[in-house]
Order: sequence, then structure tokens, then C-alpha cells
Amino acid sequence: MTATSNKEACTPRTSQEGPDVRPVEGPQADEELASLTKALGHPARVQIMRLLVRREACICGDIVDELPLAQSTVSQHLKVLKDAGLIRGEIDGPRVCYCVEPRTLRRLKALVGSL
Repeated sequence: MTATSNKEACTPRTSQEGPDVRPVEGPQADEELASLTKALGHPARVQIMRLLVRREACICGDIVDELPLAQSTVSQHLKVLKDAGLIRGEIDGPRVCYCVEPRTLRRLKALVGSL
């Protein structure tokens, strides 16, 4: 399977999206920004995010092929990104299809833009 064949298995959610009215400043926003940037605090995780943004959907094997890291290391980085809400993974047969969570990425951009 390729990333293209899995694109429909991991399409961005849009049904629950509306304008984000949460403040971009204040204690809660600061905590949120710190949490999201901590998840991106490793070059491999930044590379994974860039890869997923470019491809729109990707299976774990494709990610491993793009990085000079072991499968287990990539899986650990994917878990950090998933726990932070920056990506999500959906089971597609024997593999997991990962994609960017667009609402969280937009929120991160808004938080960084408020600095």
C-alpha cells in the first residue's frame, strides 16, 4: 500500500470544525502553546509533521522510509505527536495511517502568531 491509496482512510475531519474562538493569550493559551511546542521539540518530529503536511496522509512504513531512524524510534515520535493532538492515526488493515490534525495545526499557528 502507498500513502496515496490510504488517503481516504485518513482524511482530515471537517464536520466538527468551526471558528476557533479560544483566546491566543493568557495562562491556558500559554500552557497549550508550551505543550504543542514541546511535542515538536525534536527535529525528527518536525520532519514527520512536514512529511504528513506534504502528503496529506501517510502510513507508518512510508514515514520510516523517509527518516534515518528505526521503526521503533519513529513509532515513539508518532506517539508523542499523537498524544499532543497534532496528528491522528487510524487503523487500516495491518497498518496505521497517520495524518495531520488540521484544527490543531491551525491552533498552533495562531498561538505562535500571537507571540
